[in-house]
Amino acid sequence: MKTIVLFSLFFCLNFYPTTSLRKIVPRRNSTRNISGGRIIGGQTANPAQFTHAAAIYVQNPTSRYFCSGSLLSNQWILTAGQCVDGATLFQIVLGSVHLSGGSEQIEVATSSYVLHPDYNPLTLENDIGLIQLRLPITLTNYIQPFQRLSLAELPDYVTATIFGWGQTSDEDAGLSDAMQWVRVISLSNAECALTYGSQIVDTMLCVEGNLNEGTCYGDIGSTLVQYFASGQPFPVGIASFVSFNGCESTDPSGFTRTYPYNAWIRNVTQLDI
Repeated sequence: MKTIVLFSLFFCLNFYPTTSLRKIVPRRNSTRNISGGRIIGGQTANPAQFTHAAAIYVQNPTSRYFCSGSLLSNQWILTAGQCVDGATLFQIVLGSVHLSGGSEQIEVATSSYVLHPDYNPLTLENDIGLIQLRLPITLTNYIQPFQRLSLAELPDYVTATIFGWGQTSDEDAGLSDAMQWVRVISLSNAECALTYGSQIVDTMLCVEGNLNEGTCYGDIGSTLVQYFASGQPFPVGIASFVSFNGCESTDPSGFTRTYPYNAWIRNVTQLDI
């Protein structure tokens, strides 16, 4: 078993300030560290493809950084715990697949959030948080929340979809203006532990795509989505970590499973979803 140390994105990368994103230097030895967030090898999203998606600019007392999230209702956003921990202000963009704007886009601001009480920034256990908007937003054809939370644990070796505005390669350290998405396959935790060791716990989930497809820096907090036969999307994971070997490595991308937190989400938000 390899010795592995997990670092949250905050401690390793200071959440990559959006004004000057740094290039990741992959680790070349056999030890892998978990941190950060990529949509590598993805496709550009259509305007109404991910109507739940939220682009989140986060301010804390010392820096500004970028995360993603998803609408659970007209007033609540689901994201990673590391995206809300210590935050003082969220500026949130909804309704557009382009960060540069669009006719459907709206922007809102809030400082209200709930971090999971057992979130551990060193191990990334319970890496889940909720952002509450100051007022309910008006829903449109381009802004729609998830209708339901996940109905069960995501099985191993099934297809799911991820999206985000993060880096599209290790060489390009900037955010992608256009949202990217890609289909991936869920792995068993035993298989994920072959890469990341015993610090992979039951509430975590790993996925991999063809070759090196997955998440990258800037995609943290985005939702792993499973589609049922009806086409209805369900949130099954929250982007939490990638290998310190680099986004373009073939190591799996890591997520927080949402199903174990359904009761907590409903209790905090008082939503019947």
